[in-house]
Amino acid sequence: MVFLIPMVLLVVFGWLIKYKKVTWLISGYNTASEEKKKEYDIEKLCKYMGNFLFVLASVFFIMSVLSIVLSSYAERITIVGFVFLSIVIICGIIFMNTGNRVKK
Repeated sequence: MVFLIPMVLLVVFGWLIKYKKVTWLISGYNTASEEKKKEYDIEKLCKYMGNFLFVLASVFFIMSVLSIVLSSYAERITIVGFVFLSIVIICGIIFMNTGNRVKK
């Protein structure tokens, strides 16, 4: 149940970034110089970051459902969920920063 709060926040932020192009929510991009910002394709960046936040929200949703359904294993679900969440975050960051995926 406690996983629903970060899930909702991630969905809201993902929606704002992907569909409303609220780029000030993207750390690093919001503080970059104008010359640096011109190197990035804002459409690709917003699409990727929005989708990334939706994936993270999905992990929290699965953790929440499993914790409710299998309440006797809630502690194990939390541990495994956060390990999986860490792997998803690391892989997502590596994916975005290789191959110039979000640059023009």
